[in-house]
Amino acid sequence: MDAILDVDVFSDEDEDDIFEVARRPYIIKYRPNYMEEMDDTEFYARFRLKRETVTILYQQIEEHLQVLWNQNRSVTPINKLLLALRFYATGSFLQVAADFSGVCTSTASRTVRKVSTVIASLRPQIIKAPNTEVEVREIQQGFYEMYNFPRVIGCVDCTHIRIQSPGGDQAEVFRNRKGYFSLNTQVVCDHNLRAIDVVARWPGSSHDATIFNNSAFKHKMEQNLFGNGILLGDSAYPLQNYLLTPVANPQTQGEVRYNFAHVRTRNIIERFFGVWKRRFPVLSMGMRIKIQTVQDIIIATAVLNNIARNEGEEPPIVNVDMYDEVEADIPPAAGQDNNAFRQTLINNYFTL
Repeated sequence: MDAILDVDVFSDEDEDDIFEVARRPYIIKYRPNYMEEMDDTEFYARFRLKRETVTILYQQIEEHLQVLWNQNRSVTPINKLLLALRFYATGSFLQVAADFSGVCTSTASRTVRKVSTVIASLRPQIIKAPNTEVEVREIQQGFYEMYNFPRVIGCVDCTHIRIQSPGGDQAEVFRNRKGYFSLNTQVVCDHNLRAIDVVARWPGSSHDATIFNNSAFKHKMEQNLFGNGILLGDSAYPLQNYLLTPVANPQTQGEVRYNFAHVRTRNIIERFFGVWKRRFPVLSMGMRIKIQTVQDIIIATAVLNNIARNEGEEPPIVNVDMYDEVEADIPPAAGQDNNAFRQTLINNYFTL
């Protein structure tokens, strides 16, 4: 939004009469130290992360949030972090986070943008696919222990992150099949509800299969970087030797058992989306900020969710109203015919 400038207003009748727009007096607002003033229960309820987890995060990013000089009571690094976390946790206007932190809305906007960029920069260390044989086998074992589906290294799906209309000639490409504006965000998660890949750059009208076909993770699968690992996806994805979808019309007991195990194992990605959006309601309530900042927030909250999982945190109880996130039917991708690789797996693992 363009700044409103203070200007001198001249009367048409008497140019000597000058009316100056009165400025509001500068008010120093109280900026509480929530790290010390709140007990553990209050802190968790308001920031969706435990104090210990926030401390671990703060130690990693503090140097990037430091101010070069402390004029006009600059916001401290820890208060910057807590302001951004409060914005993620409320899913509301920037003004709410600003009032909570004792700053003006413009400062809150700059702070959220800066902190989101810094947290998102941790992506290579926090959101990463398995890169050793031991890590691949650990994930495969974790998935197998759930519903006896072999060789799975991840489940893939997309979810819509609400945004305001970006405006311009291309605005309508962001309108999804449900009728609102969004970014269609692809996530691959492991058995422990951790994201191992996130793609947050496609407008809401994009098909899930299109996003996957243009993703780096597909290239990794095609390069066999995960050994014999496979992905599980729904019928919106193309059936491949490394990406298995349900059997459309199961005819044998083996196919029925395969679908049973497939659907229940793949449910982990739906659980991931639920946990992610419950922890950070801003993802489902909608963001009224620039697209670039939205993308940074998506990655930043995915990083935070992984850190929380690494620290053993449970998802918080929702205390805000959230939009219904039931997905509408997605047209199936091409190439859902019988696949020799899938049939062999069914015969070897699901046929008695």
